Formats: sequence, structure tokens, C-alpha cells
Amino acid sequence: MNSPGNVLITGGASGLGAATVEAVRKEGGRPLVIDRAAPEIDVDHVLADLADTAATERAVTELAETAGGLDAVFTAAGVDTPGKLDSLPAETWERVVRVNLFGTAAVVRAALPYLERSGGTVVTCSSTLGIKAVSDATAYCASKWGVVGFTRALAAETAGRVGVTMLVPGGMHTAFFDGRDDQYKPPPDAKLNQPEDVAQTVLFALRQPAGCQVRELVVCCSEEASWP
Repeated sequence: MNSPGNVLITGGASGLGAATVEAVRKEGGRPLVIDRAAPEIDVDHVLADLADTAATERAVTELAETAGGLDAVFTAAGVDTPGKLDSLPAETWERVVRVNLFGTAAVVRAALPYLERSGGTVVTCSSTLGIKAVSDATAYCASKWGVVGFTRALAAETAGRVGVTMLVPGGMHTAFFDGRDDQYKPPPDAKLNQPEDVAQTVLFALRQPAGCQVRELVVCCSEEASWP
């Protein structure tokens, strides 16, 4: 089995991103992390806030140049602040969209020249709330629905040059729900996936032979409430 090569992973210090870092390492690849926090393990990384487009693009370039190129990108980073539209400060609402959608676009934009040279692959990360809308999640749904449109358009735009896959994960046992009001936390008996299992689906997308693309992957617990 071939190594996944140099894989840039946003949000690689925790959750699904950290699980994917470990999965890439186990397969002999070289993970490269962008996150606001430093990873707990020794891995090449740059600290950056994905809400800052210029800083994000600089981070991508720095990691790609240090590693000698990129073979893949996985945009795992994501944030959410749930609440009704008229109860959230505009800055809070807009930050969710900036990180989840604009941050994804900034990473991919900066990575494209490297991926075109290597014939590499982009794996974006939407959500089951990118294909199903719920109350008190206007910012998150808007951002993740935006990732769906962005990814599908990107696939059309880069066809034959760069692989594009969209991952649509359901809820996972991560720190994503920490710090929320109790009404926005999954109940103790919630049916959620393990991030390590979802990380394997990222590698599945990266293992496809040239010319074969897994365009979209919905990965959720068999009893996931947000899908279908």
C-alpha cells in the first residue's frame, strides 16, 4: 500500500483532525497541521486562525515549502456556536462562516498549485447539517451547505488535475460539543461515531487510483439522528 505522502490537515490538534494525523502517520505519510493550538504530538505544524485568510494562506505555503510539496489536503477544522439567529452577536455568527467556509476556501486556494503539480487530492469536510437543516444552527448550516457547493464546483473546476472528495460526517465523540449550553450537547446516550473510524474514510478517499474519484462520502453512526 502506497504512503499517502505529505498531507496537510487543518484542525489537526484535536478531534477528527488529530485522528487523521495519527492515521496518516501509521500509513507512512507525513501529516502537516494548521491549527490555533499546537498538536500534542511532535508533528510539523503552523499556528493560524482560519478566520484570517492571509495568515491561513501563509501557513499553507510555509508547510508545503518545508515539506517539499503536498499530496493531499484535508480541511477538518470547524467551529460552531449554536443559538437562534437573533440571539447571537453578528461577529459570533460570522466567525462560524469565516472559519468553516472561507477558511476551507483559503486553504484550498493556497494548496492548489502544489496539488496540481503532484496530482493530489482535496478532501473537504462538510457535515450532515450541510445536507439537513435544523433550528438554532443557521451559521453552521450556512457554512456547511456552503462547503457542499464549494466542493462540487471545485470538483468541476479541477477535473482531471486534482482529486476532490467531500466528507459528510455525522456526530463524533470529540471535544466539538464542549463548552456549549446543555441544550446543545448530545445526551449521554447519543449515538455517535469514533473519530478514528471516520479518519479511515479520509484515507480511503486518498487511496483511490489515478482517475478514480470518491466524490462524496456520508459517514455516520447507523443510528445518526441528523441523517437522512
